[in-house]
Amino acid sequence: MKNSLFYKVFGSFVAIMILSIAAMGLLVAGELKNGLMRGIRDDLMTQARVMAMLPKNELEKRITELAEISKIRVTLVDASGKVITDSEKIMTAMDSHMHRSEIEEARIKGQGEAIRFSRTLNVDMFYVAYPLRDGSQIRGYIRLARPLFEVKKTIDQLYGTIFWSILIIVIPSVFLAFIFSRRFSSPVRKITLYTQKICDGENPGTLLVESDDEIGQLAKNINCMVEQYREKVRYANEERGKLESAFASMIEGVVVLNSQKRIELMNKGMNDIIGQRYSIDVIGKTSLEAFRNLDLQNVLEIFDETKRPISQELSLGDENPVILSVNISAIHGLPGNEEKTMMVFHDITRLKKLERMREDFVANVTHEIKTPLTAIIGFIETLQDGAIEESLTAKKFLSTIAENARRLNRLVDDLLTLSNIELGEMTLRLEGVTVGEVVDHVLPIFEGRAQDKNLKIDKNLPERISMIHADRDRVAQALLNVIDNAVKFTPDGGSVTIKAYEEGEDSVVIQVVDTGVGIPKSEMPRLGERFYRVDKTRSRELGGTGLGLSIVKHLMKAHQGRVEIESRMGAGTTISLYFPIYQDQK
Repeated sequence: MKNSLFYKVFGSFVAIMILSIAAMGLLVAGELKNGLMRGIRDDLMTQARVMAMLPKNELEKRITELAEISKIRVTLVDASGKVITDSEKIMTAMDSHMHRSEIEEARIKGQGEAIRFSRTLNVDMFYVAYPLRDGSQIRGYIRLARPLFEVKKTIDQLYGTIFWSILIIVIPSVFLAFIFSRRFSSPVRKITLYTQKICDGENPGTLLVESDDEIGQLAKNINCMVEQYREKVRYANEERGKLESAFASMIEGVVVLNSQKRIELMNKGMNDIIGQRYSIDVIGKTSLEAFRNLDLQNVLEIFDETKRPISQELSLGDENPVILSVNISAIHGLPGNEEKTMMVFHDITRLKKLERMREDFVANVTHEIKTPLTAIIGFIETLQDGAIEESLTAKKFLSTIAENARRLNRLVDDLLTLSNIELGEMTLRLEGVTVGEVVDHVLPIFEGRAQDKNLKIDKNLPERISMIHADRDRVAQALLNVIDNAVKFTPDGGSVTIKAYEEGEDSVVIQVVDTGVGIPKSEMPRLGERFYRVDKTRSRELGGTGLGLSIVKHLMKAHQGRVEIESRMGAGTTISLYFPIYQDQK
């Protein structure tokens, strides 16, 4: 805390006071000393001039007397510098004074002075010299000297006075400086602590500084700035929350590249799109490192060259690829003109699949309708050309026409059923349905066909099994389609078995197991598509529309259930229908 503002201000005040008083004392002491020295010099010079007026013989005789009267030391020196007489010393013990500074100055300027320290008296001595002339010729010098005891004593007294003055003045001044420094630094410290809390992310409330000067105004300005800052932060957080919510809830995949073309951000939608195909930890990687897709890299290079928004369709993955539509554009308005790139991915795999399914559906439905219509029209035209006159031929043709018309009717009925299910126009009358009753209602329909093919149809149901929560008629419709396929594709002498069991506490499974030709593994993913047939020629010959399994899948979905298909070539097929258990049964 020694570097705090309080100590700096307080120390500065104390230092200024002490230095000011000391400087003033030194200045006064210097001026006083100079004044005293001037007085001593003038007094000594005046006495020297007076003594110089006396005859030399008389001056030699009275030198001691003059020294005692004036309380000074008097020395008489001849023109060669030899001491003639001195009021305090024996002449023979004194050396030549010709080179003393005061004597040389007197010889040149007419009077001289000097200050030297006296080791005998342990004090400075003030010397003045004045020439003794005989006309224009110097016949000697008179030198007066006085110890500066009075000057030293006066200066020492002054220094003592200055010291006590410093003590008397500094003590209250230090107290006043302490109070002033504290009052000056206290609001500054409050401001410092207040702003530090803001920097630490805290909410310190309002800054209270009771002052009407610039510091008080500074506090008001800080409060105003903090309020504006809070409002901007609140607005920024609100907008950020909206953006993050929108960003997180987007089904589109969003990837942001920094100025080094490395991935800086990726939303949940992109994670959902890429799934397990790529490493989820792609932050900091380039798009090529993350997705390993040359088409995407080429599109990015084109964007880097043109700097214009670009759209492109591409495929990610080799097995079961994801088809994406990517839009690449620059992010504008960043600080420091930083360049960032945004890539928005739209998963159009389903759309492409639906488009292919639509194309297949149109082609299939056109083919399925056109084939019986062509047969009907052909036989009618033959009858019109005269074949009607031949009774046997006419009956055969009319039978074929009727069969194709019924085929068309079945096709229309199946299409209407699918359409009603998909549009939600089919209302299910859900109730508790006994599995055995539905199976018993459906099986008699296939007895004739089973006898024709020498098929064995077994019913293997447990005596006690929970009722299912379903629409009785729609369950029968689903079973009809499944058993119909089993009978249709099981060779003569085979068997079809209907089983049922409970799985867990919430499902009843009805299984139809046949010993038919089976389904290739490569065809399994497409089972349930409209008009899709594993053996197209045989299925069409047997009168199938190719919509049976599709209807079953939609019916099971409407019942909150599902269909599972297991099959091996030459080993038969098992179709399992999962229905929810009826919970209100007792």
